[in-house]
Amino acid sequence: MTEHTFPNHRTAALALLSQFPDLPHKTAGFLGHVCVALELSAKQRDWLVKLLDRNGLPSLAKGGGL
Repeated sequence: MTEHTFPNHRTAALALLSQFPDLPHKTAGFLGHVCVALELSAKQRDWLVKLLDRNGLPSLAKGGGL
């Protein structure tokens, strides 16, 4: 059985924003940017993966882009 993963960075960011409305301002701003970004830098992707893990959500699918 394959573990659930987010197919791309946009759905992952939206999940964090919708499930955790009390995120710090800086984190929420970053996630808002991720929702509209076509691509993420390696540093942005790393932060998104850490946020998903820290909040108990699945990770990104391998590649995790659009």
